[in-house]
Amino acid sequence: MASPPTGEELAVMIEDKGNEIRQLKFAKTSKDDLKPHIDELLALKAKFQSTTGAPYVAPGQEKKVEPVPAATSAAPVDPNKKSKKQLQREKKEAEKAIAKAKAKEERERKQAEAAASGGGSALESTPEGQEWRYGDLPMVQSSEMTGKTFCPVGDLTSAKAGEEIWLRARVHTSRSIKKGVFLVLRQALYTVQATVFVGGNVGRPMVQYAEDVSKESVIDVRGTLVVTPSPVSGCTQKEVELKIEEIHVVSAADTFMPVIVADAMRPDRTPEEEEKQEKEGKAPTVAADTRLDYRWIDLRTPANQAIFKIQSAVCQYFRANLASKGFVEIHSPKLLAGASEGGSEVFTTNYFGMEACLAQSPQLYKQMAAACGGFGRVMEVGPVFRAEKSRTHRHLCEFTGLDFEMVIKEHYFEVLEVFSDLFINIFDELNRNCKEELEAVRAQHPFEDLRYARPTLRLTFQEGIQLLIDAGYDADPLGDLSTEHEKKLGDLVADKYGTDFFMMDKYPLDVRPFYTMPCPSNPKHSNSFDIFIRGEEIVSGAQRIHDLEFLKERAREHDIPLDSITSYLDAFKHGAEPHGGGGIGLERVVMLFLGLKNIRKTSMFPRDPKRCAP
Repeated sequence: MASPPTGEELAVMIEDKGNEIRQLKFAKTSKDDLKPHIDELLALKAKFQSTTGAPYVAPGQEKKVEPVPAATSAAPVDPNKKSKKQLQREKKEAEKAIAKAKAKEERERKQAEAAASGGGSALESTPEGQEWRYGDLPMVQSSEMTGKTFCPVGDLTSAKAGEEIWLRARVHTSRSIKKGVFLVLRQALYTVQATVFVGGNVGRPMVQYAEDVSKESVIDVRGTLVVTPSPVSGCTQKEVELKIEEIHVVSAADTFMPVIVADAMRPDRTPEEEEKQEKEGKAPTVAADTRLDYRWIDLRTPANQAIFKIQSAVCQYFRANLASKGFVEIHSPKLLAGASEGGSEVFTTNYFGMEACLAQSPQLYKQMAAACGGFGRVMEVGPVFRAEKSRTHRHLCEFTGLDFEMVIKEHYFEVLEVFSDLFINIFDELNRNCKEELEAVRAQHPFEDLRYARPTLRLTFQEGIQLLIDAGYDADPLGDLSTEHEKKLGDLVADKYGTDFFMMDKYPLDVRPFYTMPCPSNPKHSNSFDIFIRGEEIVSGAQRIHDLEFLKERAREHDIPLDSITSYLDAFKHGAEPHGGGGIGLERVVMLFLGLKNIRKTSMFPRDPKRCAP
């Protein structure tokens, strides 16, 4: 004789039967045909309780009181980072979630008992044959295509009033009243209010189902779009709302959220403002490390959605502008046999028994393709790795480089002119085509529009140094600029010339790499340049030395052993055209264009000396 099922086996049987019942409801199965399945479900639950000594609890509900584990391999969330008010609020949210789950379980039990007894009292408020209007959808496994058309939330305007609409969105907030529930549905940058009220084809159980949907769950809803008598506060689509006639959960979110999206959307505050908000018992902002530990939730905020759409646009405009000028996109290797540019701050790895490293830059390969390989003009968008233990607001160990290299005919100013036109085009296109994204960022992270001149302001290094000296700063005419000096110079240029974007060339030769071409009129200067936004460097570039013997001479002057850069030198043995170029840090450009304070806001999953996950 077979042994009776264990509690674990019964739980699986209950879950399977529950899924079967949900699918039958969705298929509009009649009550009479549904009753045997409900009877079987109740019998299984009774058997579970007699076997285990405890009532059956749906999967996930038993976890509501447990602490949420950190993501695998992620830096653990330090509770000391959270204020007492924030911890109290999270505790209250968890208690509400537990109470809500228990109430839902009790309603389901009563409904099942009523259906089994034939009384139907708990189901009478659902109009006959309308149960299919709500319930969890079967798992989407690509079994069929129905041709159903979903409307983007951002397209919901008064022009569509009266139309039947299908939406797929996340539940942003939920508010219940006596006979209905108000939902705010969110999709990327946009939110719209939706309502479910008892009446017509909508019964009380459908309203209860809508009430029980947890925040951040993905749902499908069908309803009629109507114009509201007054603007809907708190939603981007202020003039309309959706009267829901059908609602289904596609993917349920856990009722306890480690990051509450509504909190993560709050505008930036100063430390003083944050302290005042805490004293007044108002909701806190979310700590930066907590955001990054649960980045997949943090990315859902409209500001973050906008930031990365803007970042994507920068790459598109970079490619389009340079392609129109005859540049060819290349893809250089990121595993190298030696340090990029002869540097030492690299990530090393074992390459089949040989020592290798991750590329600090595509420098050599850009030069080989453009000046030695005959392509003339090349560009690349790719990862760059820097093993620098700099945990600052503007440094990352991995970032995206936007690089180009080009042959020049007479003067390296040809490179500067390409950079000038490129950036002006990118800024113009962002301002023209990303208005909604810019406003979404501004709503959470206020910033002033970037000011830039036509043509781009160009200063010599000596002119920049003189501005600093005149302002009372001790600046070395033959040394490099410190971060403080760069920031101050940005302020001085903005005040004097009315621009936040400028170029500075003719840097001292001694502070540039060995392959930089010296200035013909002053051997202490170089044919090199940096480009700045709001007082921070975003581009470093130069004319490169293309003559092999001169390149060797400059390497010796920098005490670089020639045998350590053999692969670099070999590329210039067979004739190389005069050339120059530079590299742009994508995350830094986006950060500074948007006036953000930390580069981690513009890196989707940032890597710095303290973080390598998620």
